[in-house]
Amino acid sequence: MTEKPKLGVYICHCGINISATVDVEALTEYALTLPNVKVARHYSYMCSDPGQLLIKNDIKAEGLNRIVVASCSPRMHEPTFRKSIQAAGLNPYFLEMANIREQCSWVHEDRTEATIKAKKLVAAAVAKVRLLEPLEAREVEAERSALIIGAGIAGIQAALDIADAGFKVYLVEKSPSVGGRMAQLDKTFPTLDCSACILTPKMVDSANHPNIELITYAEVEEVKGYIGNFEIKVRKKARYVDFDKCTGCGDCASACRVANRFASEFDEGMGKRSAVYLPFPQAVPAKYTIDPKSCLYLTKGKCGKAPKCAEVCGAGAINFEQTDELVEFKAGAIIVATGFDVFDATGKPEYGYGQYPNVITGLEMERLVSASGPTGGKIKVFNGAEEIVPQEIAFIQCVGSRDKSVGVEYCSRVCCMYTAKQAHLIVDKLPEAKVRVYYMDVRAFGKGFEEFYDRVRREGVRYIRGNPSEIFKRGNKLVIKAEDTLTATPLEDEVDMVVLAVGLKPRSDYRTTMELLRLSQSPDQFFLEAHPKLRPVDTATDGIFLAGCCQGPKDIPDTVAQAKGAASSAMIPLAKGKVTIGAQVATVFEATCRGCGFCVSICPYSAIELVTVNRMGHMIEVARVNEALCKGCGSCSAGCLSDSIQPKSFRDRQILPQIAALGVLR
Repeated sequence: MTEKPKLGVYICHCGINISATVDVEALTEYALTLPNVKVARHYSYMCSDPGQLLIKNDIKAEGLNRIVVASCSPRMHEPTFRKSIQAAGLNPYFLEMANIREQCSWVHEDRTEATIKAKKLVAAAVAKVRLLEPLEAREVEAERSALIIGAGIAGIQAALDIADAGFKVYLVEKSPSVGGRMAQLDKTFPTLDCSACILTPKMVDSANHPNIELITYAEVEEVKGYIGNFEIKVRKKARYVDFDKCTGCGDCASACRVANRFASEFDEGMGKRSAVYLPFPQAVPAKYTIDPKSCLYLTKGKCGKAPKCAEVCGAGAINFEQTDELVEFKAGAIIVATGFDVFDATGKPEYGYGQYPNVITGLEMERLVSASGPTGGKIKVFNGAEEIVPQEIAFIQCVGSRDKSVGVEYCSRVCCMYTAKQAHLIVDKLPEAKVRVYYMDVRAFGKGFEEFYDRVRREGVRYIRGNPSEIFKRGNKLVIKAEDTLTATPLEDEVDMVVLAVGLKPRSDYRTTMELLRLSQSPDQFFLEAHPKLRPVDTATDGIFLAGCCQGPKDIPDTVAQAKGAASSAMIPLAKGKVTIGAQVATVFEATCRGCGFCVSICPYSAIELVTVNRMGHMIEVARVNEALCKGCGSCSAGCLSDSIQPKSFRDRQILPQIAALGVLR
């Protein structure tokens, strides 16, 4: 760099966030004493239009070629100031931010000490900005298609939005049918809409849309590449039923030699299915699947004289020779909508789940009250071999939510309201039944939720504030031991049925998805968004977005809203047809690279590979960075054994003077 640095330092008051603790006037005067600083100013809000205009005018009038902004976190406003100085004709990477809010004013009370620290932070920024190099971002072409993983309501909604905009969508679902958890519900709160009635049309639309390629009973096996150019491999598992020939008539399931012997996953084990099955009556696609773990022919090699399913299938769709199929395609963006699991109630053994058949979970109650459920919507329980209609029913809230004893400290958000909904449905179906709800507190936060909660109480559902300690059997009754904390009264409540309002938790296979897509997770083990407020659907990996309960517990309206947000974000690169690759990426000095591959193994974004090059007549391996994948995190630089790889704008010769400046106050 031959041009002499001419620095401008701009200090933000941030209202009183900074100025209440830091003496910004003294800081401005100090900045003028630093090497190569030509202009130093302070302003109430540097990120505002007048604040940015101040910088632009000084660049043009004073010939400034390096800018330091001392304000809040660069994560918040670095893109803002980069665009501002670029508009004034300066390279956008000739900017350094000193974080004097989060790292100074917000963590100190003593004004003198905070001002001294702010001076050090500004001095460090000045020391580094003088040595920055001009960088240029570049653009690459983007595939005009999207991959959506998971076809519950979130995945379906996102797929329909993107497809309606004219882009190709690959909708991949692990199960034989789309629909997800919402398909298991009977009604939805607080409007009591039939869940299947509002979901099924969208399921059908996702299968029939000309821009959606629906791939069910399949799993994403490999994801390579970067935003705009993801390379996908999907394994379509063998159904052992020819998809094109199957008419969905159901003759095979009826004729199966092990018909109705296996627990139905869709009915939460409360109903039975055959080895060849359709998950539920409204399944999309309406194609049968043979479970390889249940089928006698596939597990034992024989099924009587011959498989009866194949004999009765008039379409000739049964094919035991079918194998898995690998599908490969490219996508410009990926939306993760893998959903959730429910808390395993056996984790609270004091409630007797799994021990007493009339202790069930909220999701099992959904199948019990559903007209398409295993009992046709009739609420029944078993006392030994006797089947009875319960007259005393209790719900217990927060089972697997807000409970440190089972490692779940978060609120699952939907339990209070689905309990109220189910209590209403029971009162509607069993008017003589007495229903009570044991709760810690009720969180009715959504539109119409409080009104629905009040309605249920007016219908006679009794709410008892208390967290039951145990459930045990006394004769033909279940006994709930609890304390009414409003009256400080211990009680024993005898009931016929207990419904545990289990919470939502991450899917059991979340780690596989994390490793596949290089995602992060929050402390609750749900997938982590890039920013909780400003980028709620983005992830740390550009081009990969989150939708629905894989990001955290939420109800159906919030899930649909987030799905539409994720679809909107995913469509940005698809609509542009190109994506910008960041300039602050790692680079390798190949002359000293030893080719040890250590950087390859520690890169969290798989952005580095070993390539063979000719060095003075010898073929050797060296590291090389895929700039489209690199995020400039610096892990490779920290681990390099020969100091041969460093991120641009964070080279040793730029960082070391910055560190030195922190220790010396001029």
